Amino acid sequence: MIYARAFFDLQLEFAAAVSALGGLAPERALLEYTNLYIRFGLGRAFDPAHPGWREYLAGLRGASDPGAWTHAFSLKRSPGMAAPGLVATFGCFSYALLGDDRLRLHFHNAEPDDHSPLALDRREQRRAELAALFAHVERAERRPLTVIGASWMYHLEAYRRLFPPAYLATAQVLHGRFQHMPLWGQFVDRRGMLREEGARQLRELVHGLTSLEGLDRCFPLSVLRLEAPVGEFYDFYVGRP
Repeated sequence: MIYARAFFDLQLEFAAAVSALGGLAPERALLEYTNLYIRFGLGRAFDPAHPGWREYLAGLRGASDPGAWTHAFSLKRSPGMAAPGLVATFGCFSYALLGDDRLRLHFHNAEPDDHSPLALDRREQRRAELAALFAHVERAERRPLTVIGASWMYHLEAYRRLFPPAYLATAQVLHGRFQHMPLWGQFVDRRGMLREEGARQLRELVHGLTSLEGLDRCFPLSVLRLEAPVGEFYDFYVGRP
């Protein structure tokens, strides 16, 4: 997906506010409180000495328009990125294995047109994709696994209705995910355009802070982390009408 410049402007503004509130160097705020490092395709080590990150910062220091430079750098560095370590993809869903006993679910918009992937008329298609994914897992991964997920999307009923109740019941807020798309994704729509209302709320709440305490609460939707034994998914998708 190509993200609109406004999405990068929002993160730059957020980092500037964090820098001022916490007395952090601006470059540190950009590294630790935005999704830029990952969006630039630099991995997840968040190494300030990475050549790509240093190239970005060097250009930023000399840029007359930081937002334009950041957006252009993103277009150059990351024409398309998938989540790390993906094993298999079924429509909008994919999974990765974390260690020997955890399976991480991922979601992306794979609709070929402008239709919402979570619309009611796509519900059965999305559930069929999950059923196919877990049928594959059952064949390929003959060992006990725990399925985990982490995203702001678990607040949405259109997303929640795709998953087993036992999995949904485990949801807990995950704090401090400022570098990751499971938090920042709430500000872009399926076209990569900025969601203005959510961005406005974030800006207003951040500018009302006097310290970094409560920074997580400035985001309209928190990241929820869920986990359940893979057997719950086998039973749910095989046993559904």
